[in-house]
Amino acid sequence: MALKDILPGKLGFGTAPLGNMFRDIPEAEARATVDAAWKDGIRYFDNAPFYGAGLAELRMGEALAERNRDDYVISTKVGRLVLDEIEDVSARDLGEKGEVFKYGRPNKIVNDYSADATLRSIEDSLKRLKTDRIEIVWVHDIAQDFYGDEWLSMFESARKGAFRVLDKLRDQGVIKAWGLGVNKVEPIELLLDLAEPQPDGFLLAGRYTLLDHDRALQRVMPKVAERGLGIVVGGPYSSGALVGGPNFEYAPASAQILQKVAQIKQLADRYGISMKAAGLQFALANPAVAAVIPGASKPGRISEDSSALKEVVPVDFWRELRAEGLVNPLAPLPV
Repeated sequence: MALKDILPGKLGFGTAPLGNMFRDIPEAEARATVDAAWKDGIRYFDNAPFYGAGLAELRMGEALAERNRDDYVISTKVGRLVLDEIEDVSARDLGEKGEVFKYGRPNKIVNDYSADATLRSIEDSLKRLKTDRIEIVWVHDIAQDFYGDEWLSMFESARKGAFRVLDKLRDQGVIKAWGLGVNKVEPIELLLDLAEPQPDGFLLAGRYTLLDHDRALQRVMPKVAERGLGIVVGGPYSSGALVGGPNFEYAPASAQILQKVAQIKQLADRYGISMKAAGLQFALANPAVAAVIPGASKPGRISEDSSALKEVVPVDFWRELRAEGLVNPLAPLPV
């Protein structure tokens, strides 16, 4: 089944912030954020055991427990097991995202893409999420940003383990779809080049945004569209840089990125549109994109995202963006 047919709308909720991403979020605030998403009509929630060592799943499971399960769609991820054992959070080696979840639970996280670990990960997620099913499962982070030179051997381990298990679970109707949840385009290219297994789509974070889309546009989007698969765009605001935040790719933004943001903002201000509208509507203009899932840790952010999708952006804004070389000339625009 095509990803677009499974997802209930073009706007979903990326729940990484519920895992205490960058800061210690009070329980009440986390709960209010999920409730705000629901109230705003969002019915697709993306999660992962990695987000705060299970914290995001626990919080979301609690917040959605009273809702009718047929009314919403969940995706979560496999590749990391959360153990009962406690570890020193500051000593974790988490590639480029070492500091991101330092306020999460101190449970030990183990990387494991084998068949057995994949099944166990799904079982554990079902318990934390307080649900009897998960519609979409992404294989998490088998890429350079986590594993450096080892990423290809991790990919191979997932190919023999997680990919085959998920392919089977999808064919048996246990899950509706599977794919990769990554921050890099190379693992997606690699999987698309395999004769089997057959993924249904991908969650690509940070690589198809107004600030960074060249590589995905050339290497991934055409193939995905051609095969009738779908992309869920994560991190559409590039870790917040696009909307005035200090970070790009989970780290302080470079002068070059800040300059590009300033140029786009100048243009957006002139046309009286928000940067969120520019970011979300740009991503959704690509025919391969099935949904965007900005993260939020404050209730007010959710309505901003919903409003941004409905904002009327003048055609001339997009034309000028292209004329000034602020987007790739081949990128589809909402005109």
